[in-house]
Amino acid sequence: MEKSRFAGVKGRLALPSSRPIGLSSWFSCGLTLACLVTLLPVVCLGQQPSLGSHTEAPSTASSTPAVSEEETPLPGDWAPELLYGMWNSPNSEAADALYRAAFAAGPSIIPQLKEALKDDRTAEFAAQSLAFIGGEKAMVILDQLVGDPRDLNLRRFFYGALAEYDSPQATDVLLDVINKSDSEPDRTVTEAAILALTVRSDTGLLPKIRAAEHKLQDFVIRDDLGNAYSVIEARAKYLASPTGKMAGGSLQEAVRTYFMPALEGPPNTVPSSAERKGPSKSASATRAHDNPPVSVEIPNITFSPDKTRALARVIFEDPSALAKYDIVLQKQSGNWTVVSVWLGPEISKVQPATPPATPRH
Repeated sequence: MEKSRFAGVKGRLALPSSRPIGLSSWFSCGLTLACLVTLLPVVCLGQQPSLGSHTEAPSTASSTPAVSEEETPLPGDWAPELLYGMWNSPNSEAADALYRAAFAAGPSIIPQLKEALKDDRTAEFAAQSLAFIGGEKAMVILDQLVGDPRDLNLRRFFYGALAEYDSPQATDVLLDVINKSDSEPDRTVTEAAILALTVRSDTGLLPKIRAAEHKLQDFVIRDDLGNAYSVIEARAKYLASPTGKMAGGSLQEAVRTYFMPALEGPPNTVPSSAERKGPSKSASATRAHDNPPVSVEIPNITFSPDKTRALARVIFEDPSALAKYDIVLQKQSGNWTVVSVWLGPEISKVQPATPPATPRH
């Protein structure tokens, strides 16, 4: 049996404990709707109020049923279909609520998420949820996705989650993925590895990132690597400064520290086209004479059952674009630390057209 890539990583840091409970698989015939409904209450800040407890009494047996027989679910594995329908809803809030509910449930649902990986419809949701929850058991399962034969590219979730493990082994895995990106058919896999490196603030990574940037042919990946280089370098300087050394350990401050290269970027710089993959030294198309407004907001936070891990939805905005991130934080020695970063939807802003010059007569 092939040795797990995680075997050399997990000994570096103390991992959150995982205590799965003996629940049946999501795909067993005994699953009831209540099993999924227990995951659905919105557990993050800003949730909508629940409905009142007073409901209309059920109609009598002679009343016309609300749902025709043709619309009733067929027997069988309807649970994955139900989960996929909610996760794939046109309303993005449905998927966000599912992710946060799974995160709030914590390590106890890892066995069910492992089963959900077997179905193509629910595999991506399960892989992302495992990466959010973290811990040794989740990472061992994610590691197995590196060799997954399906055309789903689920290995990107393993590489993205490796950001949490600041060890030589984890770094080597990420750099190996990056150095092979010219032969990687899916850029999202390489981009996940690059984004994982932006969590670090180790200047020792800079020569290796620069070497990879000069070696590769893919101009998009090279652009991303140049951006990652700038992010790590700028954040390391900030953390070494008197202001950085005095920064607190709150969750909000940890998020702002991650984005600090953009929040305190120097003027007169032009960002790379890969700025969407992480905060850049410059947060707008150009800063010719002043610093345009850059904002970082945290609209909601979800905590793990033991309150030592958090999933924060972060909105990063500058004059040219708006990007949504899911950032996972871990409490270490009483301080919150960013351990993985996941880029979500991006919205480019329409720039005002430059009025034509008035001809002189």
